Amino acid sequence: MDQKLEGTPKATLQLAGRKITRSEITNHWGTRLQWRVSRDGKEIATPVCGPELTFEHPDKTPGKYEVVLQQFHYVSYAKDKDGKFTASKYINISEPVSYTI
Repeated sequence: MDQKLEGTPKATLQLAGRKITRSEITNHWGTRLQWRVSRDGKEIATPVCGPELTFEHPDKTPGKYEVVLQQFHYVSYAKDKDGKFTASKYINISEPVSYTI
């Protein structure tokens, strides 16, 4: 059975302090969602995004934070020698939001 990825998934994020609220996802593919959190340009966490619409990263280390919602885009099972996917990857499905501590 082939997986059909129709349309491009999209969500919008709203920031209130450090709390991020996401909209419902349009064209959801049914694959894994994650929050990509970076501080000062470096990825620091990728927690799973469950059914909850809100997220607050617990880290309070000073710096500039950026958070974006990502969804796994499956292309094939091809992996490198370290077991990482080579063709499939996470794609951003929202515009990033940022805050400073």
